[in-house]
Amino acid sequence: MFRKMRRSPQALTREEIVEVLKKETRGVLSVQGDDGYPYGVPINHYYDEETNKLYFHGANFGHRVDAIKRDPKVSYCVFGQDYQKEGDWAKYVKSVIIFGKAELIEEQEEIKKWSRKLCNKFPCPPEYVEAEIEKDAARTLCFSIAIEDMNGKLVHEA
Repeated sequence: MFRKMRRSPQALTREEIVEVLKKETRGVLSVQGDDGYPYGVPINHYYDEETNKLYFHGANFGHRVDAIKRDPKVSYCVFGQDYQKEGDWAKYVKSVIIFGKAELIEEQEEIKKWSRKLCNKFPCPPEYVEAEIEKDAARTLCFSIAIEDMNGKLVHEA
């Protein structure tokens, strides 16, 4: 169903993929948008190793929400910071691509739970996080991606 990576020697291990998902805070969520056009939106994520799902939060309406309700199949791309090895002019970058189905989370306690976990990836004071959650939880929608396929690679930009 999903294509195999063409350049398999560049493939990341599962542990390396998980490291990228946990370390990096943002990626691009792609959904089937209006009139058949793809719609990609930068968004923060939280990877939960226990459930093997990605979690997101945002407004409970809009283009992304409409698209997910229409077709839950999505892809999500994350890439790490590029770096150079000593003596090499070209840069390296790790990237991860995920395919899965988005599942809307509308129960308030679950929204608060995943919103806290997402916010804890950033250096926010806990009291700020709690105040924002209490203020905005009613207008917030969380969703997860049930991962069906996940792969990553190390690209050497030479």
